[in-house]
Amino acid sequence: MSATIVLDSQHTHYTNLDFLSGKVILHLPTEAAIGGIQVKLEGESRTRLSGPRNPLNVNSEKKRTELEVHKILYKVETVFPTAAVMQSGSPASSYTFASGSYEYPFQFKFPFNNACNPSNSMLTNLNFSGLKVEMARDSNRHVKKTLPPTFGGFPGMADIKYFVKATVIRPQFYKENIRAIVPLNFLPIEPPRAGNPNEETYARRQHQFSKFQESRKKSIFSKGTNPFRDSSEPPRVSVDARLPNPSILTCNEPVPLRLMAKKLTESSDIIFLEMLQIELISTTKILAHDLTRNESGSWVIMSRSNLGIPLGKPEDPAGTEWNIDPKLWGNLPLPNSVAPSFETCNIERAYELEVRVGITHGTASNMKPQLIVLPLRMPVKVYSGIAPPQALLDALAASAPQPSPSKPTGQKFPTATDSRPTIPPRPSGIPVSAESGAAYDDAPPSYEDTMAENLSPVDGPRREYHPPDASTVESGTDAKSPVQMERVREGGRGAEGSALPREDRRSSSESFDMLPTTPPESISGSPPASPVRRPQSTMKVPRNPAEEESPPQYQQVADKQLQTPSVNRRPSNTNMRSMNLGVPNRKPVPRSADRRS
Repeated sequence: MSATIVLDSQHTHYTNLDFLSGKVILHLPTEAAIGGIQVKLEGESRTRLSGPRNPLNVNSEKKRTELEVHKILYKVETVFPTAAVMQSGSPASSYTFASGSYEYPFQFKFPFNNACNPSNSMLTNLNFSGLKVEMARDSNRHVKKTLPPTFGGFPGMADIKYFVKATVIRPQFYKENIRAIVPLNFLPIEPPRAGNPNEETYARRQHQFSKFQESRKKSIFSKGTNPFRDSSEPPRVSVDARLPNPSILTCNEPVPLRLMAKKLTESSDIIFLEMLQIELISTTKILAHDLTRNESGSWVIMSRSNLGIPLGKPEDPAGTEWNIDPKLWGNLPLPNSVAPSFETCNIERAYELEVRVGITHGTASNMKPQLIVLPLRMPVKVYSGIAPPQALLDALAASAPQPSPSKPTGQKFPTATDSRPTIPPRPSGIPVSAESGAAYDDAPPSYEDTMAENLSPVDGPRREYHPPDASTVESGTDAKSPVQMERVREGGRGAEGSALPREDRRSSSESFDMLPTTPPESISGSPPASPVRRPQSTMKVPRNPAEEESPPQYQQVADKQLQTPSVNRRPSNTNMRSMNLGVPNRKPVPRSADRRS
């Protein structure tokens, strides 16, 4: 006996509102009893982390493993017994099938939002790690948002997978059910884009070049030994990286980036672009109950060096802006392994775009060896590029609440003749406890899910999306970053192996803000070159209140600091009486050369 799932149209990836249709083919070599045939469309978000067993003792060698599983998509269709079989007679516990092949069609439609079940089945919560069987606990943390994409790259730690599964139920308890599974690749529809096309988000750094000194070799004709100093004042420049507001990147499309340089002081030197690198940095937050872990990855979109491109002319006055040619990166799309930004109950993916601009100054014939690399980093969102249908956008716009104009009313002060306001009627009946499960059913479907039943699938261009397999490590991720505890403890120590903040030793200043029309001139400058520790770059970003309420994240300690030095342990009480075990203490005696056997 075997079961096979055959899909009508095998897409490279599915998205919201798509129909998934196919048939289940049942092969029976002999006569068999079958209780029923079910087809399920499922999506799982699974995480697994390890941490110290005792949270108060992070240095303990005893570890514990936490497993968290969320069913973000669960649809069931019973293809047998069919409605005709049920109406023909009373339902039976099993049906006898003759040998042969049987086909049963099925059809599903992908919704918009996820729908986590409050409790999973025992088979879903089971996990086999070698010879160890692990059981996931039910979680009370649920997020209702758009279905996340298929996600991998962290084997044994975090993955999001979609699949269609057919189960042939056998009534005998000693016989295992027959199952067939077909994995699916899912890429969600992007949310509606809103923003002013005249606004830009920018990150800026300024830098003041230092005076370059050259020493002249002493000869018999030289009159002095003083080094030759360049009398001209070195230039001061600023570099901007600008993105449309809001900062959105699209899968399989080039980065809509603008790079600009500005001359801030009068100087006869030319500014040269020597190096340019654009890198997309990902941060994946993985949760498993009270354990959390942050993983970083990166994709280098482009990297060029030894460019030697002059920016402007020596006679350009101060305040001149130069645009860097976008042909350097304008034809390079994002890799097809980049997943869109998403958030689920236990996995979250966010992105930053880092642009490293290397500049120097001098003349066309004498370029000074002062290469300064200015890093510019901005938080961005990555969208799938699958636009929502226009019918949905029109329905959402029509359902948006319209602000009613409020009419100003004069303030009325109470007088002695005013009567006391009447008490509103109290509800009659027995109050129901909020913890009662019968009082509140599942949350009603969202407006998008309700509209999805009447909307047709997306008819438009789709991007390529090839996420890494569950057994493949994502490029650029740190596989050795430790598990961080997410418990709030007053005066607690950092968890073992947490990440220390990296010191920023750059001599330039950076600012980040939204650019309405023309960015204002930055006041902060570059600190002088000195061995003192320089302050970190500042970002002008709005504070997120949700981050302030979240538990503190412990930081990572370097691997060298985790090595425990060997210490000769001695009893603190030297007057302690030694224990006599009845065995004489014997010391090894070296063999004499005269007493050789």
